[in-house]
Parts: sequence; structure tokens; C-alpha cells
Amino acid sequence: MDTDPAPTPKVQVQFVTRHADIAVPPAPILVPTNLKRYGLSQIINHLLDTPTPVPFDFLAAGAFLRSSLDEYLTQHGLSAESVVTLEYVRAVVPPKFRAAFQHDDWVSSVNTLSADGDAPLILSGSYDGIARVWNISGQVVAEASGHTAAIKAAKWTPNGAGIVTAGMDRTLRLWSCDPESSAITPLAELLGHKSTVTHLAVDPRSTHILSASSDSTIGLWSTTPATPPPPPPSSLLPPKPSKKRKTTSTTTTIPRYGALALLTGHTGPASAVEFDGKDATVAYSAGWDHTIRTWDLATHRLVDTRTTQHPVASMCVLPSLSLLAAGSTARHITLHDPRAGASEVAAGVLRGHTNCVAALCAGGEWMMASAGHDGTVRVWDVRAVGSGSVFVVRREGGGGEGVTGREKVFAVEWSGVGIVSGGEDRRVQINETPTGAEGVEPKL
Repeated sequence: MDTDPAPTPKVQVQFVTRHADIAVPPAPILVPTNLKRYGLSQIINHLLDTPTPVPFDFLAAGAFLRSSLDEYLTQHGLSAESVVTLEYVRAVVPPKFRAAFQHDDWVSSVNTLSADGDAPLILSGSYDGIARVWNISGQVVAEASGHTAAIKAAKWTPNGAGIVTAGMDRTLRLWSCDPESSAITPLAELLGHKSTVTHLAVDPRSTHILSASSDSTIGLWSTTPATPPPPPPSSLLPPKPSKKRKTTSTTTTIPRYGALALLTGHTGPASAVEFDGKDATVAYSAGWDHTIRTWDLATHRLVDTRTTQHPVASMCVLPSLSLLAAGSTARHITLHDPRAGASEVAAGVLRGHTNCVAALCAGGEWMMASAGHDGTVRVWDVRAVGSGSVFVVRREGGGGEGVTGREKVFAVEWSGVGIVSGGEDRRVQINETPTGAEGVEPKL
């Protein structure tokens, strides 16, 4: 005698989102417990009456739902009488490899310029002491040669009018840049650090530059000082190089200036520095002394110190969330609320890298990318602190003799060009972020 199969159990689900354009009514609805992400996406698309299906991801208790609702209820000891709250977001589309640009030495830094109406340009700094400007076709349109040791950081100055570079010769250098004529002209040499300059930050709202140095200080500089500060005494200037490097030819002596201020407080090498995303008079620095520090740039005062469990190797600002992301030498990323009233030192931890997190960058309101010494670039959604990285972007191929594909990645940036990275394999790699991702969409 045939019997009817047992009905599929159902559970009440409340769908919520932080994006007003895809919000559905908040009242809980009854759905089968055997549904997974695809079936839940169908429900949201039906409620939104979308002309073309949109893939969604779902977060439950701070982690992406990667099982059926029934399995989720069992894992968390919940009954079918519970009301499950699911936060839904547009699914992140995996970045696609687009191109790679070959260098002669390790790539330490990348920075993109995507001005309205102009073709994107990519600035790279290399251990060969040369900063290069590339067009999106992989052609070098300009070179800046002048450093006497490896470049560790390179950034476009505001409005793309020039670039600033810094490195192991203890100096910062300012350059004007005209990619159309392939002309890069040295403007000034900025002196004051006593050891390697490891990181730079440029404030788009002003003419200020910040530098982090292995000498434990944070440098504050100006691209257009009203009264240029004098350089330090000759006894404190960097030594002459032991071997010649290629330099940009010039018939004039490059002026030398000092810092507006050298901020002291770190007790070990400073590894990263950033301007606050909302207030140009506030800055943050991090270092190997297990601290993240907050600075008042108007008074040059240290106003707050947060102690971390491990040395910090990288940092980025998530301005819309009022959070700092700090990459540690211990392979994980911690999220910090730097505001004075924050009750917790760490607001969340992201785990997935298997070696030092060398670079971090924001890729939208909730998204972030990281570069690691494990040879990978990872994409994260900070809403899902319990899920690990959303995607792993591996370096494609090799960069020449001795390159195995497992080389350290030193730099990453997520911009309109896509996810741009560089490292020990001596290449700048571009991975496009397809339209529909939660991060920045390409504008090529």
C-alpha cells in the first residue's frame, strides 16, 4: 500500500538587507528547510520581481550560509519553531585574470589612477629602484629613476598631477608626471627618516603625505609647503650608494626639504600609515611594536594607542564603517574601531591566509582585498567574519627564472581597474571585478 511522502519541514525566515534598493518586506515567511542558497535566491528574486535573476548570498550569525537551512538548524541546536534571520547581499562574482606586466625585479607597490574620461594608469614601485607608469595595455609610458635603493612605496599625488615614491634609501621623492609625453620630472627630495620608508599615504583632500619608517617615526610632509622646511643636517643625510643605479637625467639640482613633522611614539618599526576617511586632521599608524596609534595632525600629538596581539604588517581604513583593518604577521586580519568610545580592542577577526598579511585595501563599503606572503590575494566581506575569504585570487603563471608561482605578494589595490597586485614574481597582475560584484565595478 502506497503512502504519501512526509511533507518537507518548514521554518520561518526573516530576510533583511543593508541595501535599500533590494529590500523586501521584513515580515517572516515560511520556507522549506531543505532550501540552500540557490532556492533562497529564487525567493528574493520573486519578492523583488526582478526581470533577470540576481544571485544572492546569505549570512546567518555572521557567516555565509553554505548548507541547507535544515543543516544550519541542526548545527546551531535550533528547532523548526525558530525564526531564522538571514541577511542577504548581492553575490560577489569571482575576479577574472586580465593581464600581467613584467618587471625586472620584485614589485613592492601598486597604485591606480582612473580619472574621468581618461584611460586608467597603473603606477608600480620596484626593488630595482624604478617607479613605472603603465597603461592598461601593458606599455610603460613613463619611468621615474632616482632612488639609490629599492622603492617600497609609490603613490599618485592628488588629482594625478604627480607621484611620490619612497624606499630603502630613507628618502621620499616628488615627481611631476605627464604620461602623454612620457615625461617624469623630479621635483624634490624629502629627507628626515633615518631608516627604510616602508609605506606612504596620500590625502586626496589636501597636499599632505604621510610616511611610515623602520626608524619608528611617522613623517608628515607637504607637496606644496608655504615655507619649505629645511632638510636635516648633512650628517643625517642618507649615505651615497655603493653602486650606481639608473637615474632620470636632469640638468638641475633637485631641491631638498625636511618634514613638517616627524611623529614619535612607536617603539619598533612602523609598517603602515593611513589618513582617516572622514577627517583629514586624523591619521593612524601601525607597527611591529604590536600597536595601532591615532594621531592629531593639527597638533602633531599622539591621542590614542591600541595594543594588538601580534605585530601589524599592513593596514587600511574602511571609512563608511568607521573601522580599521590590520593585517598581522600571524596570518590573520583584525577589525578595529579606533573611536575613543569603542568598548572592544578588536571588532572581528578574518582568517584564511597562511602567512604574513603584507597589504590591505578597501574595495567598497563592505569588501576588502588582502595580499599575503602565502602567494595569494584574498577577497573578503567584513560582514562575514566567521566565513573566511570570499575568493582566493592566485597569481597566474610565473615571472621568469626561479619563480615558482608561490612567491610572496607585497601589494594590492582594488579600484575601477579591478584588483591589481604585485610581488616576488616580478609582475603586476590585474584581475577584473565583473559587473554585479559588491565591490568596485570596472570603469575601463
